[in-house]
Amino acid sequence: MNGHALHPLMAQAAAEAARIARGVRPEQLDGPTPCTGFDTRTLVNHWVLYTSHGLEHRALRKDLPQDLVERDFTADTAWADAYAAQLERAVAAWADPAVWEGDVDLGGSPMPAAAIARMLVLELVLHGWDVARATGQPTGAGDELAGAVLGIVEEFAGLFRQYDGFAGPVAVPAGASPLDRALAASGRDPQWAPAPAAASA
Repeated sequence: MNGHALHPLMAQAAAEAARIARGVRPEQLDGPTPCTGFDTRTLVNHWVLYTSHGLEHRALRKDLPQDLVERDFTADTAWADAYAAQLERAVAAWADPAVWEGDVDLGGSPMPAAAIARMLVLELVLHGWDVARATGQPTGAGDELAGAVLGIVEEFAGLFRQYDGFAGPVAVPAGASPLDRALAASGRDPQWAPAPAAASA
């Protein structure tokens, strides 16, 4: 799937991300995630920055301002509502088919806008799954979205691994769902769960 045809799935991924964000409890922000080296707070800040502010700024062909790059979004108790509102603005920015044409300049390295959009949908879904798993929430993506994400993972896996964005692929059983196959191809264990808390004495 290419170009503006992906926009409805972008909207679906954004709605699911907003749902997951609203399910994160403050006491969970210091917990582990499937992303090695990221606690939940660090992961959430990365997720919010690139999949909402970054998503809108790429559509508008604008750089992310430094104050956003450095912001701890979770310091605002209403961060999840702010994220949901920013996601709506970001998805709206990609509603114009013309936005999907041409290139987006990433620090002197132009990439096709449609490719940037596909990678950001990937971030929405994969990091949404990471946050959901880290905070004990159900995860889900419709078959069409999951299939699209699997295709995007396969398209960009080599590039992401070149920059340590993906670990090596994980084996999954035959007949695994498209979402589990996408997770595994990105180096995630679809069965990952936080270690149970040690019992107090």
